[in-house]
Amino acid sequence: MKNLIEISRIVTRKKIRKIEVFDGAILDSKNSKFVEFYDALMSERFKNDRDAATLLYACSPTDDKYRQLKSRFRKRLLNTLFFIDIGQPGAPGYDRAYFSTHKDWTLVKILMANDARFTAEDLAKQILTVAQKFKFADVILNCARILRQFAAEDGNEKEFEEFDSLIKQYSDVMGAEIRSEELFQRVLMAYGKPAWELRGGGEQLQSYCDALVGLSEIYDSPIVFYNMFLVWTYRYELVQDYEAMLEVCGRAEQYIEHHPNFVQEEKLATFQLKKMMAYLHLRDFKNGKTNAEKCLQHFAEGSDTWFRFMEYYLLMAFHTDNFIHAIAIFIRAKSHPRLKKIDADSREKWKIYEVYLNYFLEKQPGQIDDLKQQVTKNFRLGRFLNDPILYPKDQRVLTVHMVIAQVLFLLDKRAFPEAAESIDRLRSYASKQLDKDENFRMIHFIRLLQQLAKVNFKISEILSTEKHYDALVERPFFYRGRLSELELVPYEKLWNHILAKL
Repeated sequence: MKNLIEISRIVTRKKIRKIEVFDGAILDSKNSKFVEFYDALMSERFKNDRDAATLLYACSPTDDKYRQLKSRFRKRLLNTLFFIDIGQPGAPGYDRAYFSTHKDWTLVKILMANDARFTAEDLAKQILTVAQKFKFADVILNCARILRQFAAEDGNEKEFEEFDSLIKQYSDVMGAEIRSEELFQRVLMAYGKPAWELRGGGEQLQSYCDALVGLSEIYDSPIVFYNMFLVWTYRYELVQDYEAMLEVCGRAEQYIEHHPNFVQEEKLATFQLKKMMAYLHLRDFKNGKTNAEKCLQHFAEGSDTWFRFMEYYLLMAFHTDNFIHAIAIFIRAKSHPRLKKIDADSREKWKIYEVYLNYFLEKQPGQIDDLKQQVTKNFRLGRFLNDPILYPKDQRVLTVHMVIAQVLFLLDKRAFPEAAESIDRLRSYASKQLDKDENFRMIHFIRLLQQLAKVNFKISEILSTEKHYDALVERPFFYRGRLSELELVPYEKLWNHILAKL
């Protein structure tokens, strides 16, 4: 009862007229600028302050009434975060516990600031119990520090030593976690560099891996273990050892399976995506398909992770000539209403996948006509071939992919003069606009097409292709989701396809 009295005194002394949050009642109300603002944000009806101010008040974004609304709207949104639903079915206990312990820790600080010492102590002990179950080192340290202070004030030597021991133990654990995070972040920075800059960094990456193994042997911390597995996974990906990459991802999944208290959805999804990337580069459709169908059951359909997974699944089907599967994968993703909500680059990729799928479907067996119809019904070849195709400067790689697709269709139609014109346009991109390192493979493929156009597409007369083809073989396909690395079909394989066609 004394805890309730303490809390009631705080609320009575510092009460507010109302709690400003977005709850069901507010969102169902009519004629509210807050609701109008919220609905417009969710439906992406404006992209900046000028759009919002015009829609809501027909005024400038510097107008006081808009600025006041925006400020109050932001405060209401932030308040609402304290009441979001974390008990959704299927959400891992680790994620729910991490959120709730940190939210409750905020309450402890508020209680202490208002001299509600007994309530703060009781709540801190409850938080500590949960934190120890899930090994939240930062939360354990926070709670143990104030509980040691309370024990000292009460002269309780037993509790003082208990909490002091926790502080000493988890100070070391916390140090190890911070070090593991640093090493992972260093790898993440390296991973963000262009592929051509990554060569020669194997020794440094190996030292990070070894350091993390050493930390994992001393400290039983899920953060240390996750960072160890992630660093090893990234290391093998960067040196393109995909078999070893799969092995590490498998060990990470085993760790998660054997430690159900430490399951983190985001980390698990990362390892599953990395496995798909490995299968894509190994062109192992059989195992990749098994992995995909298993993992897709766990992702929220329509989420960003789901679409990324579907992209790797589709590319794997393209790269292994499994076009019937590619159709099914494409239809499943393209028909999802949330496709239009993903980022612009990803949306445009799916448009390119549709074009290339239409090209490769032309020669597929007739028994899949019904399935093909779902992909080809909205595609008009004549319109596509007459499309000037010009993406913004930062998406010029998409322009190149589309023009290459035009070349493929034109070669199929034996429209050689038109194909030569498109190849000349590609030559201009390769010479003046594409980066010689970042777009290395794309440039060498364009050079191959140029050699083809020089001899009027007569295969028997083609010369000087070895240098460009060997360059593709020596620096193989390497895709991490970036536009600059995208290849619907690996360029050396696409070149052989073109030669076979001619």
